[in-house]
Amino acid sequence: MGCVHGKCCGADDYCCCCCCCWCCGDSSAAGSEGGGGGAADVAPCGVVLHNDGSLLGQRRQVLLGAPLGSAAVPSHHFRLVYSSLSQRGHYPESPDRENQDCLCIRTRLQDNPNLHFFGVFDGHGQFGAQCAAFVRDRLVDILSADTRLLDSPAEAYASTFLATNTELHDSSIDDTMSGTTAITVLVSGDTLYVANVGDSRAVAGVWNGSAVVAEDLSCDQTPFRKDEYERVKQCGARVLSVDQVEGVKDPNIQHWGNEENDDGDPPRLWVPNGMYPGTAFTRSVGDSTAESIGVIAEPEVKVLKIASHHLFFVIASDGVFEFLSSQAVVDMVSKFEDPRDACSAVVSESYKNWLEHESRTDDITIIVVHIKDLSHVDSTLRHDPSEVMVFFKQAAKLPKLLRG
Repeated sequence: MGCVHGKCCGADDYCCCCCCCWCCGDSSAAGSEGGGGGAADVAPCGVVLHNDGSLLGQRRQVLLGAPLGSAAVPSHHFRLVYSSLSQRGHYPESPDRENQDCLCIRTRLQDNPNLHFFGVFDGHGQFGAQCAAFVRDRLVDILSADTRLLDSPAEAYASTFLATNTELHDSSIDDTMSGTTAITVLVSGDTLYVANVGDSRAVAGVWNGSAVVAEDLSCDQTPFRKDEYERVKQCGARVLSVDQVEGVKDPNIQHWGNEENDDGDPPRLWVPNGMYPGTAFTRSVGDSTAESIGVIAEPEVKVLKIASHHLFFVIASDGVFEFLSSQAVVDMVSKFEDPRDACSAVVSESYKNWLEHESRTDDITIIVVHIKDLSHVDSTLRHDPSEVMVFFKQAAKLPKLLRG
Protein backbone atom coordinates (compact mmCIF):
# COMPACT_ATOMS: atom_id res chain seq x y z
CA MET A 1 0.00 0.00 0.00
CA GLY A 2 2.99 2.21 0.65
CA CYS A 3 3.16 5.94 1.07
CA VAL A 4 0.37 8.42 0.49
CA HIS A 5 2.73 10.51 -1.62
CA GLY A 6 2.94 7.87 -4.34
CA LYS A 7 5.72 6.12 -6.16
CA CYS A 8 8.09 7.06 -8.96
CA CYS A 9 11.58 6.54 -10.40
CA GLY A 10 13.20 3.28 -11.49
CA ALA A 11 16.44 1.59 -12.40
CA ASP A 12 17.97 -0.46 -15.17
CA ASP A 13 18.02 -4.24 -15.12
CA TYR A 14 20.76 -5.52 -12.85
CA CYS A 15 22.51 -8.85 -13.14
CA CYS A 16 25.41 -10.49 -11.40
CA CYS A 17 27.06 -13.88 -11.20
CA CYS A 18 25.49 -16.36 -8.80
CA CYS A 19 22.58 -13.99 -8.45
CA CYS A 20 19.53 -12.94 -10.38
CA CYS A 21 18.88 -9.48 -9.03
CA TRP A 22 16.94 -7.05 -11.08
CA CYS A 23 14.91 -3.95 -10.53
CA CYS A 24 12.23 -4.24 -13.14
CA GLY A 25 11.45 -1.16 -15.14
CA ASP A 26 8.54 -1.27 -17.58
CA SER A 27 7.62 -4.93 -17.69
CA SER A 28 4.38 -4.29 -19.55
CA ALA A 29 4.05 -5.32 -23.14
CA ALA A 30 3.57 -2.55 -25.67
CA GLY A 31 0.05 -1.24 -25.64
CA SER A 32 -0.82 -2.64 -22.23
CA GLU A 33 -1.30 0.76 -20.62
CA GLY A 34 -4.92 0.87 -21.67
CA GLY A 35 -5.51 -2.86 -21.63
CA GLY A 36 -7.36 -5.02 -19.19
CA GLY A 37 -4.24 -6.34 -17.55
CA GLY A 38 -4.54 -9.95 -18.68
CA ALA A 39 -1.63 -12.34 -18.91
CA ALA A 40 -0.94 -11.19 -22.45
CA ASP A 41 -0.01 -7.79 -21.07
CA VAL A 42 2.72 -9.13 -18.79
CA ALA A 43 6.31 -9.47 -19.98
CA PRO A 44 9.27 -10.29 -17.77
CA CYS A 45 12.58 -8.57 -17.55
CA GLY A 46 16.07 -9.52 -16.51
CA VAL A 47 18.63 -12.12 -17.36
CA VAL A 48 20.31 -14.70 -15.17
CA LEU A 49 23.92 -15.81 -15.21
CA HIS A 50 25.61 -19.00 -14.05
CA ASN A 51 28.36 -18.68 -11.46
CA ASP A 52 30.89 -18.66 -14.31
CA GLY A 53 29.08 -15.81 -16.04
CA SER A 54 27.61 -17.85 -18.90
CA LEU A 55 24.09 -16.99 -19.96
CA LEU A 56 21.34 -19.04 -18.33
CA GLY A 57 18.25 -17.27 -19.60
CA GLN A 58 17.06 -14.35 -21.70
CA ARG A 59 13.80 -12.45 -21.70
CA ARG A 60 11.01 -15.01 -22.09
CA GLN A 61 7.59 -14.87 -23.61
CA VAL A 62 4.58 -13.73 -21.64
CA LEU A 63 3.12 -16.90 -20.13
CA LEU A 64 6.50 -18.36 -19.22
CA GLY A 65 7.49 -15.50 -17.00
CA ALA A 66 11.10 -14.98 -15.97
CA PRO A 67 13.79 -17.65 -16.48
CA LEU A 68 13.32 -20.91 -14.63
CA GLY A 69 15.95 -21.40 -11.94
CA SER A 70 17.01 -24.38 -9.88
CA ALA A 71 19.14 -24.69 -6.75
CA ALA A 72 20.06 -27.91 -5.00
CA VAL A 73 20.15 -28.34 -1.23
CA PRO A 74 22.52 -31.32 -1.06
CA SER A 75 22.60 -31.49 2.74
CA HIS A 76 18.95 -32.61 2.75
CA HIS A 77 18.64 -34.06 -0.75
CA PHE A 78 16.04 -31.74 -2.24
CA ARG A 79 16.07 -28.91 -4.73
CA LEU A 80 14.35 -25.58 -5.27
CA VAL A 81 12.80 -24.73 -8.63
CA TYR A 82 11.81 -21.11 -8.95
CA SER A 83 10.79 -18.23 -11.15
CA SER A 84 9.69 -14.62 -10.73
CA LEU A 85 7.81 -11.83 -12.43
CA SER A 86 7.33 -8.11 -11.92
CA GLN A 87 4.63 -5.97 -13.53
CA ARG A 88 4.85 -2.20 -13.56
CA GLY A 89 1.76 -0.52 -12.18
CA HIS A 90 -0.86 1.10 -14.40
CA TYR A 91 -1.11 4.82 -13.57
CA PRO A 92 -3.37 6.68 -16.06
CA GLU A 93 -2.20 10.10 -14.88
CA SER A 94 1.50 9.06 -15.00
CA PRO A 95 1.86 6.71 -17.98
CA ASP A 96 5.66 6.86 -17.85
CA ARG A 97 5.89 6.05 -14.19
CA GLU A 98 8.52 3.37 -13.54
CA ASN A 99 8.34 0.22 -11.49
CA GLN A 100 9.51 0.73 -7.92
CA ASP A 101 9.49 -2.99 -7.10
CA CYS A 102 12.60 -5.10 -7.47
CA LEU A 103 13.70 -8.56 -6.45
CA CYS A 104 16.77 -10.61 -5.66
CA ILE A 105 17.49 -14.31 -5.97
CA ARG A 106 20.98 -15.35 -4.96
CA THR A 107 22.03 -18.97 -4.59
CA ARG A 108 25.01 -20.40 -2.72
CA LEU A 109 25.58 -17.60 -0.22
CA GLN A 110 29.09 -17.75 1.23
CA ASP A 111 29.76 -20.30 -1.52
CA ASN A 112 27.65 -22.72 0.51
CA PRO A 113 25.45 -24.98 -1.66
CA ASN A 114 22.85 -25.15 1.10
CA LEU A 115 22.32 -21.38 1.51
CA HIS A 116 19.93 -19.60 -0.86
CA PHE A 117 18.34 -16.15 -0.65
CA PHE A 118 15.09 -14.79 -2.10
CA GLY A 119 13.76 -11.26 -1.60
CA VAL A 120 11.18 -8.76 -2.86
CA PHE A 121 11.55 -5.03 -2.26
CA ASP A 122 8.69 -2.56 -2.72
CA GLY A 123 9.89 1.03 -2.92
CA HIS A 124 7.76 4.09 -2.15
CA GLY A 125 8.11 7.85 -2.26
CA GLN A 126 9.84 10.03 -4.83
CA PHE A 127 13.07 8.02 -4.69
CA GLY A 128 11.48 4.67 -3.89
CA ALA A 129 13.00 2.83 -6.85
CA GLN A 130 16.50 3.94 -5.87
CA CYS A 131 15.87 2.92 -2.26
CA ALA A 132 14.57 -0.50 -3.28
CA ALA A 133 17.52 -1.11 -5.61
CA PHE A 134 20.01 -0.01 -2.96
CA VAL A 135 18.52 -2.32 -0.34
CA ARG A 136 18.28 -5.18 -2.83
CA ASP A 137 21.99 -4.92 -3.54
CA ARG A 138 23.36 -4.17 -0.08
CA LEU A 139 21.18 -6.33 2.13
CA VAL A 140 22.16 -9.63 0.53
CA ASP A 141 25.84 -8.61 0.41
CA ILE A 142 25.89 -7.66 4.09
CA LEU A 143 23.99 -10.81 5.06
CA SER A 144 26.33 -13.00 3.04
CA ALA A 145 29.37 -11.42 4.68
CA ASP A 146 28.06 -11.96 8.23
CA THR A 147 30.07 -14.67 9.98
CA ARG A 148 27.07 -15.45 12.23
CA LEU A 149 24.87 -16.49 9.31
CA LEU A 150 25.19 -20.24 9.78
CA ASP A 151 25.18 -20.38 13.58
CA SER A 152 22.83 -17.48 14.38
CA PRO A 153 20.89 -16.62 11.21
CA ALA A 154 18.10 -14.72 12.98
CA GLU A 155 20.66 -12.51 14.74
CA ALA A 156 22.55 -11.99 11.47
CA TYR A 157 19.30 -11.06 9.72
CA ALA A 158 18.35 -8.41 12.30
CA SER A 159 21.83 -6.90 12.23
CA THR A 160 21.84 -6.89 8.42
CA PHE A 161 18.57 -4.98 8.12
CA LEU A 162 19.71 -2.33 10.58
CA ALA A 163 23.12 -1.99 8.91
CA THR A 164 21.48 -1.65 5.49
CA ASN A 165 19.15 1.01 6.87
CA THR A 166 22.11 2.99 8.21
CA GLU A 167 23.95 2.71 4.90
CA LEU A 168 20.89 3.97 3.03
CA HIS A 169 20.63 6.97 5.36
CA ASP A 170 24.31 7.72 4.73
CA SER A 171 24.09 7.25 0.96
CA SER A 172 23.48 9.91 -1.68
CA ILE A 173 19.84 8.80 -1.97
CA ASP A 174 17.35 11.14 -0.31
CA ASP A 175 15.36 8.81 1.93
CA THR A 176 13.74 11.45 4.12
CA MET A 177 10.35 10.65 2.57
CA SER A 178 11.26 7.54 0.57
CA GLY A 179 12.13 3.96 1.41
CA THR A 180 11.25 0.35 0.77
CA THR A 181 9.60 -2.61 2.39
CA ALA A 182 11.42 -5.95 2.25
CA ILE A 183 10.25 -9.55 2.46
CA THR A 184 13.07 -12.08 2.31
CA VAL A 185 13.54 -15.83 2.72
CA LEU A 186 16.84 -17.52 3.51
CA VAL A 187 16.92 -21.25 2.83
CA SER A 188 19.52 -22.80 5.11
CA GLY A 189 19.50 -26.55 4.68
CA ASP A 190 16.04 -27.73 5.71
CA THR A 191 15.10 -24.48 7.45
CA LEU A 192 13.49 -21.29 6.18
CA TYR A 193 14.33 -17.99 7.87
CA VAL A 194 11.78 -15.38 6.83
CA ALA A 195 12.64 -11.75 7.61
CA ASN A 196 10.00 -9.11 7.00
CA VAL A 197 9.91 -5.33 7.17
CA GLY A 198 6.65 -3.79 5.94
CA ASP A 199 3.51 -5.08 4.26
CA SER A 200 4.77 -7.44 1.56
CA ARG A 201 4.26 -11.11 2.36
CA ALA A 202 5.61 -14.66 2.27
CA VAL A 203 3.30 -17.69 2.32
CA ALA A 204 3.80 -21.44 2.02
CA GLY A 205 1.63 -23.99 0.27
CA VAL A 206 1.11 -26.90 2.69
CA TRP A 207 -0.44 -30.29 1.95
CA ASN A 208 -2.79 -31.20 4.82
CA GLY A 209 -3.80 -34.62 3.54
CA SER A 210 -6.69 -33.50 1.37
CA ALA A 211 -5.86 -30.01 0.08
CA VAL A 212 -3.12 -27.44 -0.30
CA VAL A 213 -3.60 -24.78 2.36
CA ALA A 214 -1.86 -21.46 2.92
CA GLU A 215 0.51 -20.95 5.83
CA ASP A 216 1.57 -17.35 6.29
CA LEU A 217 5.31 -17.03 6.83
CA SER A 218 5.12 -13.33 7.69
CA CYS A 219 2.70 -10.93 9.29
CA ASP A 220 2.01 -7.58 7.62
CA GLN A 221 3.34 -4.73 9.73
CA THR A 222 0.59 -2.13 9.55
CA PRO A 223 -1.47 -0.08 12.03
CA PHE A 224 -4.20 -2.71 11.70
CA ARG A 225 -2.10 -4.83 14.05
CA LYS A 226 -2.80 -3.85 17.65
CA ASP A 227 0.80 -4.39 18.75
CA GLU A 228 2.20 -2.26 15.94
CA TYR A 229 -0.50 0.38 16.47
CA GLU A 230 0.39 0.69 20.14
CA ARG A 231 4.13 0.74 19.42
CA VAL A 232 4.02 3.65 16.95
CA LYS A 233 1.53 5.55 19.12
CA GLN A 234 4.03 5.37 21.96
CA CYS A 235 6.60 6.87 19.59
CA GLY A 236 4.37 9.87 18.96
CA ALA A 237 2.64 8.91 15.73
CA ARG A 238 -0.87 10.00 14.95
CA VAL A 239 -2.68 7.03 13.41
CA LEU A 240 -5.49 8.26 11.20
CA SER A 241 -7.03 7.56 7.82
CA VAL A 242 -6.86 10.23 5.11
CA ASP A 243 -10.53 11.07 5.67
CA GLN A 244 -9.81 11.63 9.35
CA VAL A 245 -6.81 13.86 8.64
CA GLU A 246 -8.85 15.91 6.15
CA GLY A 247 -11.77 16.29 8.57
CA VAL A 248 -14.24 14.16 6.64
CA LYS A 249 -14.45 11.70 9.54
CA ASP A 250 -14.09 12.19 13.28
CA PRO A 251 -10.38 11.77 14.18
CA ASN A 252 -11.36 10.64 17.68
CA ILE A 253 -13.26 7.59 16.46
CA GLN A 254 -11.44 4.61 14.97
CA HIS A 255 -13.39 4.07 11.74
CA TRP A 256 -11.26 1.44 10.04
CA GLY A 257 -12.12 -2.22 10.35
CA ASN A 258 -9.58 -4.86 9.39
CA GLU A 259 -7.01 -5.19 6.66
CA GLU A 260 -9.36 -7.22 4.45
CA ASN A 261 -12.07 -4.54 4.61
CA ASP A 262 -10.57 -1.06 4.81
CA ASP A 263 -12.67 0.61 2.07
CA GLY A 264 -9.52 1.88 0.42
CA ASP A 265 -8.77 4.31 3.27
CA PRO A 266 -6.49 2.48 5.72
CA PRO A 267 -4.97 3.94 8.89
CA ARG A 268 -1.73 5.79 8.24
CA LEU A 269 1.05 7.30 10.32
CA TRP A 270 1.43 11.08 10.65
CA VAL A 271 3.76 13.31 12.62
CA PRO A 272 2.09 15.11 15.55
CA ASN A 273 1.72 18.49 13.86
CA GLY A 274 1.84 17.79 10.14
CA MET A 275 0.19 15.95 7.27
CA TYR A 276 3.11 13.69 6.47
CA PRO A 277 4.53 11.07 5.90
CA GLY A 278 1.25 9.12 5.63
CA THR A 279 2.78 5.63 5.58
CA ALA A 280 0.34 2.71 5.70
CA PHE A 281 3.05 0.41 7.14
CA THR A 282 4.86 0.56 10.47
CA ARG A 283 8.27 -0.79 9.43
CA SER A 284 10.51 -0.10 6.45
CA VAL A 285 14.08 0.51 5.35
CA GLY A 286 14.78 4.20 4.75
CA ASP A 287 12.02 6.69 5.59
CA SER A 288 14.25 8.67 7.93
CA THR A 289 11.48 11.16 8.69
CA ALA A 290 9.06 8.40 9.65
CA GLU A 291 11.65 6.89 12.01
CA SER A 292 10.85 9.70 14.45
CA ILE A 293 7.33 8.30 14.84
CA GLY A 294 8.26 4.64 15.16
CA VAL A 295 8.74 3.35 11.61
CA ILE A 296 11.71 1.04 12.16
CA ALA A 297 13.89 -1.23 10.04
CA GLU A 298 14.05 -4.05 12.59
CA PRO A 299 12.67 -7.20 10.93
CA GLU A 300 10.39 -9.81 12.37
CA VAL A 301 12.03 -13.18 11.72
CA LYS A 302 10.05 -16.41 11.50
CA VAL A 303 11.74 -19.81 11.45
CA LEU A 304 10.17 -22.77 9.67
CA LYS A 305 11.51 -26.32 9.45
CA ILE A 306 10.85 -27.67 5.96
CA ALA A 307 8.89 -30.93 6.06
CA SER A 308 7.39 -33.24 3.45
CA HIS A 309 4.07 -31.38 3.51
CA HIS A 310 5.67 -28.07 2.50
CA LEU A 311 5.25 -27.96 -1.28
CA PHE A 312 6.24 -24.42 -2.23
CA PHE A 313 6.55 -20.89 -0.94
CA VAL A 314 5.64 -17.54 -2.45
CA ILE A 315 7.17 -14.13 -1.83
CA ALA A 316 5.29 -11.13 -3.19
CA SER A 317 4.75 -7.40 -2.84
CA ASP A 318 1.50 -6.01 -1.51
CA GLY A 319 0.46 -5.41 -5.12
CA VAL A 320 -0.45 -9.11 -5.10
CA PHE A 321 -2.08 -9.28 -1.68
CA GLU A 322 -4.10 -6.05 -1.86
CA PHE A 323 -7.05 -7.94 -3.35
CA LEU A 324 -5.97 -11.57 -3.08
CA SER A 325 -5.82 -13.57 0.14
CA SER A 326 -2.91 -15.85 0.94
CA GLN A 327 -5.16 -18.85 0.28
CA ALA A 328 -6.25 -17.50 -3.10
CA VAL A 329 -2.61 -17.13 -4.13
CA VAL A 330 -1.75 -20.63 -2.93
CA ASP A 331 -4.75 -22.04 -4.80
CA MET A 332 -3.52 -20.48 -8.04
CA VAL A 333 0.10 -21.52 -7.62
CA SER A 334 -0.86 -25.13 -6.85
CA LYS A 335 -2.54 -25.44 -10.26
CA PHE A 336 0.68 -25.04 -12.22
CA GLU A 337 3.57 -27.41 -12.63
CA ASP A 338 5.84 -24.64 -13.91
CA PRO A 339 6.46 -21.75 -11.48
CA ARG A 340 6.77 -19.41 -14.46
CA ASP A 341 3.14 -20.06 -15.34
CA ALA A 342 2.16 -19.68 -11.68
CA CYS A 343 3.84 -16.27 -11.57
CA SER A 344 2.05 -15.14 -14.71
CA ALA A 345 -1.32 -16.32 -13.43
CA VAL A 346 -1.01 -14.57 -10.07
CA VAL A 347 0.28 -11.32 -11.59
CA SER A 348 -2.49 -11.34 -14.22
CA GLU A 349 -5.21 -11.97 -11.63
CA SER A 350 -3.78 -9.31 -9.30
CA TYR A 351 -3.66 -6.76 -12.11
CA LYS A 352 -7.24 -7.56 -13.12
CA ASN A 353 -8.50 -7.24 -9.54
CA TRP A 354 -6.84 -3.86 -9.13
CA LEU A 355 -8.61 -2.50 -12.21
CA GLU A 356 -11.93 -3.92 -11.04
CA HIS A 357 -11.64 -1.90 -7.83
CA GLU A 358 -9.65 1.16 -8.87
CA SER A 359 -8.58 3.11 -11.95
CA ARG A 360 -4.93 2.23 -11.40
CA THR A 361 -2.81 -0.66 -10.16
CA ASP A 362 0.16 -0.96 -7.85
CA ASP A 363 3.44 -2.46 -9.02
CA ILE A 364 3.13 -6.25 -8.73
CA THR A 365 6.05 -8.60 -8.03
CA ILE A 366 6.20 -12.29 -7.14
CA ILE A 367 8.68 -15.13 -6.65
CA VAL A 368 7.40 -18.73 -6.64
CA VAL A 369 9.69 -21.45 -5.27
CA HIS A 370 8.76 -25.14 -5.57
CA ILE A 371 10.34 -27.58 -3.10
CA LYS A 372 11.17 -30.69 -5.12
CA ASP A 373 12.46 -34.20 -4.39
CA LEU A 374 11.85 -33.91 -0.65
CA SER A 375 10.99 -37.33 0.75
CA HIS A 376 7.25 -37.70 1.26
CA VAL A 377 7.68 -40.42 3.86
CA ASP A 378 8.95 -39.23 7.21
CA SER A 379 11.33 -41.55 9.03
CA THR A 380 8.68 -42.09 11.73
CA LEU A 381 6.40 -43.67 9.14
CA ARG A 382 8.94 -46.07 7.67
CA HIS A 383 8.62 -48.43 10.64
CA ASP A 384 4.82 -48.77 10.44
CA PRO A 385 3.49 -50.25 7.16
CA SER A 386 -0.10 -49.30 7.96
CA GLU A 387 0.88 -45.65 8.38
CA VAL A 388 2.79 -45.80 5.10
CA MET A 389 -0.32 -47.04 3.27
CA VAL A 390 -2.41 -44.22 4.74
CA PHE A 391 0.23 -41.73 3.70
CA PHE A 392 0.33 -42.89 0.08
CA LYS A 393 -3.45 -42.95 -0.18
CA GLN A 394 -3.43 -39.32 0.89
CA ALA A 395 -0.55 -38.46 -1.42
CA ALA A 396 -2.47 -39.88 -4.36
CA LYS A 397 -4.90 -36.97 -3.98
CA LEU A 398 -2.09 -34.49 -4.45
CA PRO A 399 -1.94 -32.63 -7.75
CA LYS A 400 0.51 -34.40 -10.04
CA LEU A 401 2.71 -31.32 -10.40
CA LEU A 402 3.40 -31.28 -6.64
CA ARG A 403 4.23 -34.94 -6.01
CA GLY A 404 7.84 -34.62 -7.11
